[in-house]
Amino acid sequence: MQNLSRRHVIQGLSAATAVPTLAMPAIAQDYPTRDVSFVCAFPAGSGADVIVRWYAEKMRPLLGRTVIVENKTGAIGNLATEYTARSKPDGHTIYVHGATAVAANMTLFKRPPVDAEKEIQIAATINKQPTMLVVRPDAPWQTLAELTAYLKQKGAKASYGTSNPLGRVMGSIYNQTMGLEAVEVVYRTAGDSLNDLTSGALDFATLDNIFSISQEREKRLRILAISPPERMQVVPQFPTMTELGVPMKIVGWFAAMVPMATPRPIVERLNKLFNEVTGSAEGKAFLNSVASDPWITTPDEGQAFLREQIADWKTWITQAKIEPQ
Repeated sequence: MQNLSRRHVIQGLSAATAVPTLAMPAIAQDYPTRDVSFVCAFPAGSGADVIVRWYAEKMRPLLGRTVIVENKTGAIGNLATEYTARSKPDGHTIYVHGATAVAANMTLFKRPPVDAEKEIQIAATINKQPTMLVVRPDAPWQTLAELTAYLKQKGAKASYGTSNPLGRVMGSIYNQTMGLEAVEVVYRTAGDSLNDLTSGALDFATLDNIFSISQEREKRLRILAISPPERMQVVPQFPTMTELGVPMKIVGWFAAMVPMATPRPIVERLNKLFNEVTGSAEGKAFLNSVASDPWITTPDEGQAFLREQIADWKTWITQAKIEPQ
């Protein structure tokens, strides 16, 4: 009887341990079980909010549930990142945000509230987007080489505008690589720099793609170069800083993120659904409209890129002499 009981116990334990494995696919099949929240780190009406709400609208029929956009603003995105990381890891809270900023904030802040590498999981990548070096439309220089020659002559009297960490790093690398003395002027938003740029108070600026493209279309700015290592499909006419002799690989990217403990089948399902939207003709057209290229990866590929970016930002922030907050 004792041996029989032991055998039955072992069989029972084996069956019990198999239950979670068998249940995992069912988790994805049953998901979602209630309304889903898309978290946005910026206010309603902002450029980021437009992207989040567009994806919320397109994901609603695929998820079969109401998708609510929650704007959790503050601390350069840290508030929204922490809110996501601390939420229940069941796929019902999804952070649609620039993963670039999530990586950068690991070094921009002395005590970041979240260890992104360990607490945030990339469910799906969405796009890649450039930072753009822009000048006023009536500026005499037509190329980066002409601007560089002018800035060298102007020395420490030259100045340039930035409004976010990507622009600050891009401007700093340009300054240092070409031996320039241009003084950085940091603005709260890209729009705040426009008057100084168009009046000639600034010689150039390194600004985000959405603002730069919209102003270029209105002929208020001229774009000389972009920050990614390769030309963008959406704006192939703009050369990269790298091909113009200023090596850099600065690229912005949006992603759908969830808490790290989210079950893998749910992460995989979200990856499939987001990729379906991003890879559609409508998705490509939308992302192209904000001067970005669709970017589809697996969760593992997205997570690996996040880890790479966290390491890169440590180097870039030191190079740009940005003091952590």
